[in-house]
Amino acid sequence: MDAPSRIGDRSTSDVVVRLRAQVWRDEWIYCHSNILVEKSKYFADRLSENWPTCQILDSRNCVEVYCQESDFDYHVNVLRLLYVVIDGSVDDLWNGVKNALGILQVAIELGCSQIVTACVNYLEAVPWEESEEEEILRIIPGMGSEVEPILARLQPVNPSAIRGIFVSTLRFATSSPPYLMNDLKSSAQEQLEYMVTEDDDSPLLIASDIKSEVKDCVGRLFSRFNNLLESFLCEPTELVGEAGKMKSFQSYLADFSWACQLLTKLEIMREFVNSWVDASDKIVKVMQSSSTAEIIETKLKVVEVVAKVLESIGYGTVILPTAKRLHMVKVWLPFVRVTKPLIDSVMTNDEDSLAFKIDGELWQSLESTFVSIILALPSVDQAEILTEWLGNEHVRYPDLTEAFEVWCYRSKVAKQRLALLGGGHCMTNTL
Repeated sequence: MDAPSRIGDRSTSDVVVRLRAQVWRDEWIYCHSNILVEKSKYFADRLSENWPTCQILDSRNCVEVYCQESDFDYHVNVLRLLYVVIDGSVDDLWNGVKNALGILQVAIELGCSQIVTACVNYLEAVPWEESEEEEILRIIPGMGSEVEPILARLQPVNPSAIRGIFVSTLRFATSSPPYLMNDLKSSAQEQLEYMVTEDDDSPLLIASDIKSEVKDCVGRLFSRFNNLLESFLCEPTELVGEAGKMKSFQSYLADFSWACQLLTKLEIMREFVNSWVDASDKIVKVMQSSSTAEIIETKLKVVEVVAKVLESIGYGTVILPTAKRLHMVKVWLPFVRVTKPLIDSVMTNDEDSLAFKIDGELWQSLESTFVSIILALPSVDQAEILTEWLGNEHVRYPDLTEAFEVWCYRSKVAKQRLALLGGGHCMTNTL
């Protein structure tokens, strides 16, 4: 049995491949025509009698291949791989994604189908770094159908599959798993929000296709929250701050804070806002039942949700009747004005406490929202709220000066302004 041919073996070589890159790289590689012809269409053509220069002396004994400097080593590697039995039993031929990409490009150029297939199988199966993925996206799409399997993991998914994973993720994100799974739940919530966000790319889903499911899941979440509220109200005051239940309470509030962002993006905040309005008295009652550090942390989370709910009301995203808007001001204005100094004192006394970190813009946003809601109420209700504010020890926050100034102006010119529209429309100011 004849010994297998080895690349570079001058004693048995019958053809030289001369690799040339620009001027200063020029390498002569001693090869065997039977291997080149069998495994490379390019060399099969170059070494055939039909090649235009085949009759020139020594032209079939030396094949010149010109390449870019950056591809030189990949050409050498491809020539070496022509001598390797590539049958799937050896996977460490490629030395990483970048090298395999370079070899693949040369193999396609030289018509080495066996190497192309092996490269495709390798690149399709191995993990990619982010930079490698970008390089693959830059190179592969223009290389033809034979390399398409490499891009399988990047192909768009059909809408039915997208909706399926969205619904599964939504149900998990609005569930109440063990605390050890909170990180996984937070990640699920982040990805749900990402799926429906319109940035440089379109959202993954059409809002109308998922609104009903989102409403149902958030509705069930709020129903469980209501059950927890009721259990708090039925317990003795000293048990309200019980660690386990308060952690559950905080978890619901964190879920609501996230849900508000999702609902706002989908423009379906109405049901959540109405549920929060109906539960407001109970929430405040539970929060007033204890002053432990855990309750203070919970109050902070309540404020974060309240800010989102009031913003929807104050800026007309959700339209509520006057009675409900007035009720929200009367419930949450006193709560916020008492809670802010409490949280500020905790942050001052314990600057390293991560539990009480809060965005300073939240308080400013809440203040602006209260002003907006108050100025949309009937003037007699505005007067009542402003009178109470001016006599309160927490007059500094929320600062309702803007609402007060607008009320003063409107009240002073009210008769004149309404008279211009017709005396019959003028309302008697009983204040």
